[in-house]
Amino acid sequence: MSYGYSSRLIAMNKRASKTKLGVALGRKCIALDIPVTEVADRLGVSRMTVYNWFAGTHEPQRLYASAINTLLSSL
Repeated sequence: MSYGYSSRLIAMNKRASKTKLGVALGRKCIALDIPVTEVADRLGVSRMTVYNWFAGTHEPQRLYASAINTLLSSL
């Protein structure tokens, strides 16, 4: 099933620095077609927050780093 990541978000994610934690999470989720809603629910943040991380326009706060790394490891 495709969760329909927009071409705009995919392009922004590809242009963003792969060293950013949110961008790395985005690349993995886009590749595996994991819905933003699922990521947001698992991390306890809004969907818009996750979109901003994926696009590289915002960085996750430090308090989410451990949870994001755990999620990345489990994917």
